[in-house]
Amino acid sequence: MGDAGEGLIDAEARIQERMEDLERERVHTRVHTLGPEERRTLESLKSLRLARRELEAQLGPATHERRRVQIEQALAELDRRMALVEGLNAEGVSAPTKG
Repeated sequence: MGDAGEGLIDAEARIQERMEDLERERVHTRVHTLGPEERRTLESLKSLRLARRELEAQLGPATHERRRVQIEQALAELDRRMALVEGLNAEGVSAPTKG
């Protein structure tokens, strides 16, 4: 069973790699078919999401109350900006999907 099991694992790994390749191609194609305004919107959302993740990571270990308040205010501002960008999408620019 050793050889057969290894072959099955290899086949599953190849299938997973192929699925990941197809997903990358799909995302790559979708991004390149967007117009300039949609690309800017997508990049803005990516940037805002990244900044939010970084602030969330800082919030956990923050012990000083003033720093926690600053981070929470910054998170609220990022949420406001993301809602604004997403609201613009609802007004005519097609919303980019996560990917």
